[in-house]
Formats: sequence, C-alpha cells, structure tokens
Amino acid sequence: MKLITWNIQWCRGCDGRVDPARIVAHVRALADFDVLCLQEVAANFPGLAGSRGENQFELLARLLPDYTPIPAAAVDTLAPGGARRAFGNLILSRYPVLQALRIQLPWPSDPNAASMPRVLLEATVETPLGTVRVMTTHLEYYSGLQRIAQVEAIRARHAEACGHARVDREPDRSESLSEGPFRSVPQTRAAILTGDFNFRPEDPLHGRLQAPLGEGSSSLVDAWQALHPHAAHPHTNGVHDRVQWPAPYTCDFVFVSDDLAPRLRAVKVDGDTQASDHQPVLVELA
Repeated sequence: MKLITWNIQWCRGCDGRVDPARIVAHVRALADFDVLCLQEVAANFPGLAGSRGENQFELLARLLPDYTPIPAAAVDTLAPGGARRAFGNLILSRYPVLQALRIQLPWPSDPNAASMPRVLLEATVETPLGTVRVMTTHLEYYSGLQRIAQVEAIRARHAEACGHARVDREPDRSESLSEGPFRSVPQTRAAILTGDFNFRPEDPLHGRLQAPLGEGSSSLVDAWQALHPHAAHPHTNGVHDRVQWPAPYTCDFVFVSDDLAPRLRAVKVDGDTQASDHQPVLVELA
C-alpha cells in the first residue's frame, strides 16, 4: 500500500502559478500511489494568490478518474452571487471507500490569533492489508489554544473508532437495516493519520498525539521515527519558498496505529518539488 500526503497550498507552486494538473503529474511521478491525502484544496476563492477561483476539488478528481474522491470543506462560506466557497482536505482512493466521515474539529475562541475552522477527514478503505481508516487533517497555524483542542479531538475520534471496532455486531436481521443508513460498515483499529499539523517534532503536541489511549485502543506512532529512530525528520515546509518562510522546518507527518507499524517499509519526503511550499510525504506498507 502506497500513500502520499501533501499540503498543496491551493495548487500554488513556489513560482506563484496555480496548476492542479502539475500537482497530479508530480504525485503520479513520485509513486504509483493507492491513496492520496491533500490539504489546502480550494474552490471559488479567487482572492487566493494566483487562483482564478477554480474548483480544485472537482479538477483534481477529474484528473484522477480511477480514484474515489472524498472531499471535506473545513471552511464553507457564502460568496457574492449566492455561490459557496470551500477550503479544506481531499482524499482520493484507488481502494473501495466503505465509509467517509467529516469531523469538524474544535474551534475555541482565541482573541489573540487569526484562525479558520478545521476538519478531520476520515475514509475507511478496503486494502490488501485489511480494512484501514485513513485520516487527514490540517491543524490551526496561528492559535496554539486551538491546536491543543484539535489534537485532543483527534485522539478522541481514534479512541471512539477503536471502541466501535471492539463491538461484535450481530448480522442485520431486517432489510430496512441491511440496506438503509443503519447498515453496518466494518470498523477497525488500524489507522493512518496524515496531514499538516502545524507543530514541529519537538512540540509536546507531537508526543501527545502518540500517548496511550487506554485499554483496547491502538496508539498512534510517528511513521518516520518508527523506521528511522535515530534520524531527524526531513524538512517538509519552506524548503524552497524563502518568500513565505525564512527557514525550512517539519510540520507534515504520517502517524500509523501500532498494529500497522510493523508493516511499514518506507517513509520518504520528496525534497525536490517546488509545486507547493510544502513537500509531499510518501509512506509504503506491506
């Protein structure tokens, strides 16, 4: 199983050009991926630098017709003329998507920081490794108060999912349950969490996300550290963009549940591309 996660900065490269096709061409060249997790996908935001207001959720899905697109708008606001504006995350999966959840993350008031709503997007996919919950998110940049609350919400969601996985559901006994919205979907403790977390490896929140959740719940493990325990994380932001970022640093991670950690085979950061201000991360499991 090959998964790529990437904050694509509304498809805007270091050259200032917004080009969804370039994003797709690059991830295809990077790997024959099975799942793609994207952050900072925009629709109808002509005010974003370089954008014409194109619906990038639709464009990216159209460019990857063999993948099921699962979009999630963290920001969903009214635009002039009555249209909607959306900004958020997108998962595209070559595997069957059994269930999709869009979990709005906490957004406590913080008068000392600019902020926007944030979302955790979760897709339960049927893979050669078994059923896996793939989650992607983009935590608040400016507000530490909100990041703390958002990390706790992600931990709570993972614990909740593990609780569902522990329950042995009886087979549906009626057609209304087996074919309606109460239809059972396989639940699993196995999970991959990706995204731009807007904290660094030394931040206490990095450790908090991996803290034990209690009996019956799998813990989340930093995939890079699991495979490279004595090596520093490669930089994932500001590697090439010196206009927005004075120095490079790491804020994009892949976490896997501890039951998937032994299946990790590779975690790679593409440090060459300049198609975004962030670098894509590739993880392989077998």
